[in-house]
Amino acid sequence: MDENLFLINTESRLLRATEVARILNVSRAFAYRLMQQGKIRTVVIARAVRVRPVDLQEFINQNLTAS
Repeated sequence: MDENLFLINTESRLLRATEVARILNVSRAFAYRLMQQGKIRTVVIARAVRVRPVDLQEFINQNLTAS
């Protein structure tokens, strides 16, 4: 069995909506809305909805504006 398949580092840890809200500096309700609308990709495990850090970063990058 390849041990690398099971290694989980802090960069791959799934984020809760409250953590997404804190990172974006928005309300938890707004973070949930972004997730429900599909603007931020999610991972659904049973009833738990989580966000991969890479997907949150992608959302941020897509919403950058030119100065």
